[in-house]
Amino acid sequence: MQNPTSPLSLFWTPSASNSLPAFALSLVVAAALAFVLGLVYVRFGESLSNRRLFARNFLLLTVTTTLIISIVKSSLALSLGLVGALSIVRFRAAIKEPEELTYLFLAISIGLGLGAGQLAVTLLAFAVIVIIILVRALLTRKREQPNLYLTVHSSAAQKLSVNQILAELAQVGATASLKRLDETPESLEALFRVTFPDVAKVEELSRRLRLQSEGVKISYLEDRGLAL
Repeated sequence: MQNPTSPLSLFWTPSASNSLPAFALSLVVAAALAFVLGLVYVRFGESLSNRRLFARNFLLLTVTTTLIISIVKSSLALSLGLVGALSIVRFRAAIKEPEELTYLFLAISIGLGLGAGQLAVTLLAFAVIVIIILVRALLTRKREQPNLYLTVHSSAAQKLSVNQILAELAQVGATASLKRLDETPESLEALFRVTFPDVAKVEELSRRLRLQSEGVKISYLEDRGLAL
């Protein structure tokens, strides 16, 4: 039996490591929670990016975090090695929206909790967070009012202004918030988050904008689609 006071005890503590069945259970639960988290993000997220594609990262991220924490928590040498390894890792992919970062933190938190052996706490916290997301979605959802991202690109002599676009939105009864504006002397491109009173107003807005500028380019984005 290894002497608890020997130098080797600083690098490996068998009593701190999980049993193999418990470790396997943590991985299975991590995968299940990551899958549910992906479904919640796809259904209730508001990110402009491809949410289905982004949600695929949750499974690998959560399971990997669980694996890493399960291993390094029982070995000082491995934990020090992990710090050194992560110090040379460079992530080039930019997180474009805070919502994406929030869900990534949640996926990592699940892995941390399960890797540390806190199964009950992790399950309870995850359930509470999902319930909060569902309640928020139910309270803020407006039925039969399509929420779209409207992009208007106008150039040449008939370049539209932001005030003109907002005026036309008001004429069709829509409410809008400006998300991005790129303007040069030759062109304007504006991105709005728009709520229409009904689906028919989408076509009416396009018609009114084209009356103002024949060459205007209009695009709408909504991953969930329009319900008729």
